[in-house]
Amino acid sequence: MTDTPFKITGAEREGPWLIACDHASNRVPPEIGGGSLGLPEAEMGRHIAYDIGAEGVSLRLGELLNAPVIASRFSRLVIDPNRGEDDPTLIMKLYDGTIIPQNRHIGPAERERRLNAYYRPYHEAYAALAARRRDPIIVAIHSFTPRLRAGAPRPWQIGILSAADRRFADPLLRRLYRESDLTVGDNEPYMGHLPGDAIDRHALRCGRQNALIELRHDLIADAAGQAAWAERLAPILDEVRRELHLETKEISHG
Repeated sequence: MTDTPFKITGAEREGPWLIACDHASNRVPPEIGGGSLGLPEAEMGRHIAYDIGAEGVSLRLGELLNAPVIASRFSRLVIDPNRGEDDPTLIMKLYDGTIIPQNRHIGPAERERRLNAYYRPYHEAYAALAARRRDPIIVAIHSFTPRLRAGAPRPWQIGILSAADRRFADPLLRRLYRESDLTVGDNEPYMGHLPGDAIDRHALRCGRQNALIELRHDLIADAAGQAAWAERLAPILDEVRRELHLETKEISHG
C-alpha cells in the first residue's frame, strides 16, 4: 500500500472529543487483486463495503466539536477494523448475500499480511491519537442500511450502541428521545459491542467515555444530509458533555 491505511484530520484540535470512522472507505489497496476484491462496482458501492455517508458526518462533526478525526482508508471487506483479531468475521467471505471472491479462499499468510498492512497501523494510530489527549470522549460514527436483503425495514433514523459502560450513552439517549421527529434505537439495529472491536480497544478498556452512533445511510447519502446530521448532533453531544460536567475548552458550533 503506497499510502497510509488511515487519515487523521485536525490532529491539532483541542476539544475533548475524538471522532472515529472505522468504515469510512470502500477502497481496495492495489496489492489486493489489482485494487479489486472481484466484486462489481455496484456491490462495492453498497453498505457491505463501507459505511455510506459516515465519513462526511465525521469530518463535519470534527470541525464543529473542535475534535480530531481518524478514518480508515480501506474497505471493511479487506479487513474489518471494528472486529477483534480473533473474530471470525474479521475478513468476510459472505456478506448480506454477496460472496467476496478475493476472500473466499484466503489463507493464514494473507490474513496476517492484511493485519500488518492495514488493521494494526489503523489501531496504532487510533491509540496514539487518543493517548495525546486527557480523557477524550470517543465518538464513533457508523451508518446502517435501511434494510438487509433478507431483513425487515429498519425504522430507526439513529441508534446508539453501548456495552456495559453506559455513562455517556444513557444521557445521550435521554436527550435524543426528546427530539420528537426521531425514531431512536437503543442498541439498534445491532446489539452493543463485540470483544476486541474499536470501542472496546480504545474506550472500554481504557475507561474512556464513549458513544457509538449509527445513522441510517439513506439520510446521509449526500453532502447536505451529512452536514445536516453533524450540525444537529454537535450541540446535542456538547449538551450531554456539560450535563456530565466533563471538562473542556470552549467549543464552537459555528
